Amino acid sequence: MALRKRVLVTGATGHIGSSTYLKFVEDPDTYDVYALDRQRAFSGRVPQHNKGLDIPDDRFHLCDLANYQAIREAVDGMDVVVHLGADPGDDGSWDSLLNNNVVGTYNVFEACRDAGVPRVVAASSIMVSQGHREQEPYLSIYEKRWVDVPQKVPMISPDIPAEPRGIYGATKVWTESHARVYAYTHGLSCLCIRIGQVERDRPRPPQGHDIFVSQRDIVQLIECCINADDDLKFDIFYGMSNNDWRWVDIEHAREKVGFVPQDRAEDNHTY
Repeated sequence: MALRKRVLVTGATGHIGSSTYLKFVEDPDTYDVYALDRQRAFSGRVPQHNKGLDIPDDRFHLCDLANYQAIREAVDGMDVVVHLGADPGDDGSWDSLLNNNVVGTYNVFEACRDAGVPRVVAASSIMVSQGHREQEPYLSIYEKRWVDVPQKVPMISPDIPAEPRGIYGATKVWTESHARVYAYTHGLSCLCIRIGQVERDRPRPPQGHDIFVSQRDIVQLIECCINADDDLKFDIFYGMSNNDWRWVDIEHAREKVGFVPQDRAEDNHTY
């Protein structure tokens, strides 16, 4: 019988983190899952059905991402760290973005290196590609000017340079660059996911038709990365559902880690 994978999820009381923790805790034969966050209370962004989740004290690390020693203790003995903890956007102060997204990301990778954790799955964001939405033909898709959209739209892949338009997006470019350093300099397996727009207890708003990702699709991709071949040392994947007007490449994730999204923005989702 295969040993269960010991997985730590940072940002576990947040939107995506709570869904990820819940998915893994429901499969105890496969995963031995732990949580980390700076607060016990669930974020206001968390789906209602996740708020009944009870994370036992012996499975929960209450600490700030800027506290290296606490992070180091939390990652000890893990097979994989799923790093989802972050300040979620440009509405946050620079101090918060700095401590959570820059210093905190460094702490997670460095602690994993020091502890011998073989793999980090790190949350990047579609916001690293926000600038593409300002350029044609992607602008026409975003604005729903269908007559101006060519029959064949070139897919944006991770090989195309990032185009952030805010400090939050820039911190996620830092995350990807940091992952590359720890993969090629320190030998960890570091996989990054450019997460699209994930909704919670409401239908997907109309402006997200091109970058929508369902909760089950993003958790599926996280799980695919956790279980990817050991020799996959570094990669970046777009975490997106199979939307009709999607303009980012998800075929790469299918080929590398077996990601097959189940949903589309055009489906009538209510969470």
